[in-house]
Amino acid sequence: MEVTGFFAAIVIGLVIGALGRLVVPGKQSMPIWLTLLIGVVAAIIGTFIAAGLGVDDTKGIDWIEIAIQVGVAALGVALVAGTYGRRKH
Repeated sequence: MEVTGFFAAIVIGLVIGALGRLVVPGKQSMPIWLTLLIGVVAAIIGTFIAAGLGVDDTKGIDWIEIAIQVGVAALGVALVAGTYGRRKH
């Protein structure tokens, strides 16, 4: 991953986190900053997964890479929301 790709993943990760939270059904009792952090991490992990699959650099918008990132973010939000919600109560 290039440096510009890393910074792009961070910026896109903020949006990916919000999308991941929207994909997960139900109410997530976790702060928005944690959602955004999960999105950034998911964007970076999703970029590595897409690179491993060979779909990280396509012509136009990388829809497959974005779908992978949102999926990883949704999984992360679901896992953390379950853990965070139980820990808080």
